Amino acid sequence: MSDSEHESEDEMVVEDENDEAGESSGAAIKKEPRQVYLPGHQMQEDESLVFDPSAYHMLHDIDSGLPCLSFDVIIDDMGCNRSDFPHSMYLVAGSQAEKPKDNCVFVMKLSNLNAIKNEESSSSDDSDVESDSDDDESKDQPVLQISSIPHLGTVNRIRNTTVDDKVYAAVWSERGIVNIYDLNSKLKDVEKANRNRKIGSEEKKKKYGKAAPKRILSEHKPLYSYSGHRDEGFALDWSSKAPGFLASGDCKGNIHTWKPSESGWVVNLHSLGGHKESVEDLQWSPNEVNVLASCSVDKSLRIWDTRLAPNKANMLTIADAHDSDINVINWNKKEPLIVSGGDDGKLMIWDLRQFKKGKELAVFKHHTSAITTVEWSPDDSSVFASGGEDDQIAIWDLAVERDTTNDQDDIKEIPPQLLFIHQGQESIKELHWHPQITGVLISTAQTGFNVFRTISI
Repeated sequence: MSDSEHESEDEMVVEDENDEAGESSGAAIKKEPRQVYLPGHQMQEDESLVFDPSAYHMLHDIDSGLPCLSFDVIIDDMGCNRSDFPHSMYLVAGSQAEKPKDNCVFVMKLSNLNAIKNEESSSSDDSDVESDSDDDESKDQPVLQISSIPHLGTVNRIRNTTVDDKVYAAVWSERGIVNIYDLNSKLKDVEKANRNRKIGSEEKKKKYGKAAPKRILSEHKPLYSYSGHRDEGFALDWSSKAPGFLASGDCKGNIHTWKPSESGWVVNLHSLGGHKESVEDLQWSPNEVNVLASCSVDKSLRIWDTRLAPNKANMLTIADAHDSDINVINWNKKEPLIVSGGDDGKLMIWDLRQFKKGKELAVFKHHTSAITTVEWSPDDSSVFASGGEDDQIAIWDLAVERDTTNDQDDIKEIPPQLLFIHQGQESIKELHWHPQITGVLISTAQTGFNVFRTISI
């Protein structure tokens, strides 16, 4: 990748804090030009990171009222490959409240998600009548509608699926219970919820939209509950090949598989045996009905054939795939690749055709702390996004090769596959690409949700 590609696709610029002081006081201070922030750059005391709106097609900051550890995108009937603004979408999320009784499962509708206005059009609007300008600004703000299900305890992870045109959510509770909810009535309720356009006082919220919730809260009992796990857990995934099939993994290293029945679900009481410590994540194969992948605090990656007896189902294992805990994995929908992320800050790409050799296809070390989320793009099989405890979301493209004609020192240590760095959230928990809106990412963090599309994708 060339210098220009790196510079145009990083969303932050470095600004000298003396710039504003020099302008306002009239002092004869030489104004330094803004610089593009590059990974590894040591910030000076008089420098700060400034958001660059020209690096985004869209960016919205969404406040659901409570922080959410996990969420999922609900497939809608508005079509695929959408690109025209404004966008709308449906999400389901689970909260992390201070008191267990205050937690909820949120069914959310986000609408009126507009593109970022360029600075020139924004400045020309200042000459318009003030009341008209205020009306236009209000119309440009994102709309958030929420319908909530009370949930006792923090939601560790939540995943949804559609079976026979009905939407279901599986919810891993910190209380060690996995619940399944029918979301169809809540999806109807969310259309009736208050259309909130509340704007925050900060400049970023004023310009790019900060929606906060007004929600419908109603009692809603789960369709099915399973309390047979030996501990709470985080690993949870619905099969995309076998409708209604589910897998759940707990902090004691157990994995249980579920299959739908006339009365609800039947859970295999015999857990898949292999992991020695907490199962942190698992993924059904996007191509094979009975194949499952998992990762663990025991540093291993495992591939399972669920047709076999639980004690014989572990077909392939890479014992020390990372240097420490493996937190997340994601299975490429189009290529035989799995990406994993761990406490070591490493992203590892694994080719399933070479899995027996135990050798990774590629390794990227950019994140400076534990990786908490990773997902392949549904639109481009070579692109994926990662997020971590270093408060960064990185977008990668495996198809990019280093430009050997340009050997500048400032980018020599940056992986050429690193397309973009998104910042501004604290303690990033999870991200997902929207499967029906081209290039759009949604992320949840301790500070709320971001919905954005960058110029790099």
